Amino acid sequence: MEKQKRSQFEFVVLMAALMSIVALSIDAVLPALPLIGNHLSINEPLELPKLITSIFLGLGIGQLIFGPLSDSFGRKPIVYVGFVLFILASLICITTKNFEMMLFGRVLQGVALASPRTMCIAMVRDSYEGDYMAKILSIVVMVFILVPVVAPTLGQFLMTHYHWTSIFTFNLVFGILVVIWYWLRQPETLKDKYRIPYRLSIFKTGTLQFFKIRSAVIYTLLSGFITGSFMVYLSTSQRIFEKQYNLAEEFPLIFASLAISVGLATFLNSQLVIRFGMKTIVHTAMVSFIIISLLFIILYNSGNNPSIGILITFFALQFFTIGFLFGNLRALAMEPLGHIAGIGSALNGFISTVMAVPIADYIGGFVVNSVTPLFIGFLVCGLISLTLFYANSRSISRVLDKA
Repeated sequence: MEKQKRSQFEFVVLMAALMSIVALSIDAVLPALPLIGNHLSINEPLELPKLITSIFLGLGIGQLIFGPLSDSFGRKPIVYVGFVLFILASLICITTKNFEMMLFGRVLQGVALASPRTMCIAMVRDSYEGDYMAKILSIVVMVFILVPVVAPTLGQFLMTHYHWTSIFTFNLVFGILVVIWYWLRQPETLKDKYRIPYRLSIFKTGTLQFFKIRSAVIYTLLSGFITGSFMVYLSTSQRIFEKQYNLAEEFPLIFASLAISVGLATFLNSQLVIRFGMKTIVHTAMVSFIIISLLFIILYNSGNNPSIGILITFFALQFFTIGFLFGNLRALAMEPLGHIAGIGSALNGFISTVMAVPIADYIGGFVVNSVTPLFIGFLVCGLISLTLFYANSRSISRVLDKA
C-alpha cells in the first residue's frame, strides 16, 4: 500500500514536472520581452505578445501530430521525439537576431512541448477514470501552476545577472533533467488492447470518432474560450503592470501572487471534485467567472484603471474561478475518450489552443491604456461558455438541480 501511494505520488509529480517545462518556456520569458524586443529591433510594442501567443500556436499544432502517433507507438517514444525538437527550437531562439526567425523558434518550441503536455494528459487518462481522474488532473495542474509563481522571478534573475538567452538555456537544462527522470522511472501506460496499428487513416478515423462524441466536442470548445481569455492576460500582463501601472520591478511578485490564486483553486478542486462532481463545480465556477467580469465592467466602464490593489483583487478572484475550470473541463472532455485517449487529448488540446490564440490576439489588441477591454473579453468568453455548457445538458433546470 505504501509503495502504491509512493508510486502515485511520483507519477503526479513527474507529470507536473513534464508540463512545467511548458510553463517555464512561457512565463520565465515575460520579464525579458522588452530586452528581446530591443535585441530583435522591434519598434512596435504590440508585436511582443506574439512571442507568447506563438508558442501556444505551436502547442496546438503539435498536439494534433503527437496525440494520434502515441496511440500507435506509445507515450514514451513521443516524449523523446518532442524533446529533441525542443533542443533544436531553443537553439534557434538563443542564436537568432531576426524577429520572424524568433517567432518560428517559439512556434517550434510549442510544437515540441505539445509532446509532454499531450502525453501527460493521455497518461493520466490511461491510468485513471471518472471523478478520480479529475482529482489527479487537478493535482497535476496545481503543481504545474505553481511554476508561474517562480518563473518570472527566475527569468528576471537570469536576465539581470547573465543575459536573456540564459532563460532559454535554463529551460533546456531543466528539461534534460526531467526527461532523464521520466526515462528512468516512468513505465509505458498505453495498454496493448488500446494500441492502434499505425496507418495514416488513424488520423481520420480517430477524428471522426471524436466529433461523434457531443460532450467531448462541447467541453473542448469550452476549454478554448476559457483558455483564450486567460491567454489574453498572459500575453498582456507585462504591458499592463509595467506600462499602465509602472510596476516593472514588482511584476514578478504580482504575477506570482496571481498564480497562487489559480493553484489554490486547483488544490481545492482536487479535494471537492469527488464530493460534488465535475459538472457542478464547472457550472458554479463559470457563473462566478461571469459575475466577477460584469462587476468590474460596471464599476470601471469609463476605461479608467482602478488602483493596483483593486485590480489584483479582481484578477485573483477571476483566476480562482479559472482554477476550478481548467482541469475539470479537460477531464470532462477526456472522460468518454478512453479508447482514443491519444488522439482525443490531441484534438482537445489542438482545438482549444488554436481557438485561444486568435481570441488572445484580438482582445489583447484593445488592452493598450486600460484593463477594461480585458474584462469585457472575460465576460464574452464566459457567456459563450455558459451557453455551450447548457446546450450540452437536456435543460437548464437539470443543471441547476445538480448544482
